[in-house]
Amino acid sequence: MKILVIEDEHKIANSIKKGLEQESYAVDVAYDGEQGFDLAVTEDYDVVILDLMLPKMGGMEICKKLRKDENIHTPILMLTAKGQLNDKVNGLNAGADDYLVKPFAFAELLARIRALRRRPKQTLNNQLKVNDLTLDALSYQVKRNGKDIKLSKKEFALLEYLMRHQGKILTKDQIINHVWDYDADILPNTVEVYIGYLRNKIDKPFKNKPPLIQTIRGFGYKI
Repeated sequence: MKILVIEDEHKIANSIKKGLEQESYAVDVAYDGEQGFDLAVTEDYDVVILDLMLPKMGGMEICKKLRKDENIHTPILMLTAKGQLNDKVNGLNAGADDYLVKPFAFAELLARIRALRRRPKQTLNNQLKVNDLTLDALSYQVKRNGKDIKLSKKEFALLEYLMRHQGKILTKDQIINHVWDYDADILPNTVEVYIGYLRNKIDKPFKNKPPLIQTIRGFGYKI
């Protein structure tokens, strides 16, 4: 699991990083809001731990921008020294998934992170759309130009991962790590094969439409 900590108090940030690394998590730290926002947009994290009061860009603004402008729905755990009800309500309304008031016990932070990861991702954003291609993560229905497209479970998982990262280049390793199980028997050309399956179903039948899946040679794929 990869976690982003956005916290301007170095002692707190470094303490969280050290504790999470001891739990075998990969942790990136940003000490101001702008750096944290840039990392959250460009990197792929499983959880973001976000302080409310930050220099350069506040936690509330970061949360709103990630949700509304960037369409990023990574679970966000908001940290703050404030404990008033209004602050909690405003944070949750901005798009945070949970709220923790400083000072806190590390055990509670860890428990909340684990609880966030147990929540199904489909509850975050069920309807995905890229141009005239739509995907419903609950009903497993995929359509392009209003026409139903039948996909296997693995094809659906690959397409969903691409669509949740619209416009971003995804490497083969990223795709394998997020679409296939850790102990799956993956051949070197597995990703290429499944990308080909998807193209045969969502691009090639629609000759008058622009192809959606792109190969970025030397890097990976994007939609």
